Amino acid sequence: MVNGNNNWATTVYGVTPDYLIIRQLSLVSGAEFTQQDVDSANKVAVLGQTPVDNLFAGADPIGQTIRIKNVPFTVVGVLTPKGQSAQGQDQDDVVLLPISSAKRKVIGARSANADAVDTIMMQAKSGAQIQAAQDETEALLRQRHHLQASEDDDFSIRNLQELFATQEASASIMAIMLAAVASVSLVVGGIGIMNIMLISVRERTREIGLRQAIGAKTRDILTQFLVEAITLSIAGGFAGVLLGIGASALISSLAGWATSVGPGAVALAVFFSALVGISFGYYPARKAAFLDPIEALRSE
Repeated sequence: MVNGNNNWATTVYGVTPDYLIIRQLSLVSGAEFTQQDVDSANKVAVLGQTPVDNLFAGADPIGQTIRIKNVPFTVVGVLTPKGQSAQGQDQDDVVLLPISSAKRKVIGARSANADAVDTIMMQAKSGAQIQAAQDETEALLRQRHHLQASEDDDFSIRNLQELFATQEASASIMAIMLAAVASVSLVVGGIGIMNIMLISVRERTREIGLRQAIGAKTRDILTQFLVEAITLSIAGGFAGVLLGIGASALISSLAGWATSVGPGAVALAVFFSALVGISFGYYPARKAAFLDPIEALRSE
């Protein structure tokens, strides 16, 4: 594609005006081509933002002429930028032509069937009608392609529900994997807390025996060591939250990615920290609470 001394390699689509409706594309300037342009095979083009930036260097492209395979086309519209797709593809690096103009003047029509197209995009009136629309489309295409009942389809039909189901399955697998990694981290941290508390109980055996001798009850000793375990785990949780916020800010600064740490995520992290402290601190606390006072006082 050429304009003056500038050229750019891009993707050219021959489409009908309804393509913009199906793909939910809008124009930032100019106008879209019409059905009359399709019927007359007019040489008009709607450009994405990437070809505009590389061909016109900031000038207004509307009304200017570009050459695609040495065929002149008049620019009538510029698409609103959409950025990259989920697959990393530049959605703005595209040129839309009337399907008749593209087939006759740029891409070339197939000699076997001049009316053949590569892709038909459809939109159901509602989500509940997608399957019915797909079944009717399949029946109509088999009829138009003159396929017998015993013959396989020579076309394929895909709907976005299948794509969404695949994406949801992938997201679920990723969530399970992340949850597994987080669970292992919590278990390792909990074991560390339990070991620390067991060492603390062993080192403070005489203190525990003395408290029991002057009237401390079992629940008092249990509560004391549980509170210590929970305090230790919550302190680690807050340290992890601060580290996570710092890492998010660093990623945003270095990579230019937008990151967000919501209060819900912070509250959930602190809650699980406390839960780990209770779960793994109960055994050492119970062991301390049920020590024999006489044996505890004898401990060196």
